[in-house]
Amino acid sequence: MAGGRSAANPALCSCVQRVADQSLSNSDQRRAATFFEDPHLAQEARTADTPAMEDFWRRYRAFATAAERACG
Repeated sequence: MAGGRSAANPALCSCVQRVADQSLSNSDQRRAATFFEDPHLAQEARTADTPAMEDFWRRYRAFATAAERACG
């Protein structure tokens, strides 16, 4: 909500948070939240060539897909 996006509303934010809680660890959620502050960090994560970051990106994409289905 604080991000100022026009489509943001409490129901949507609540839905996305529920999916995040089911899909991502607290650490993953903190990392993903930084993408809204600095979108370039998402690009860096997506293109990182480390197994840990590749694993994170797979989890994040699965979360995004699940959130789109559940909350879209």
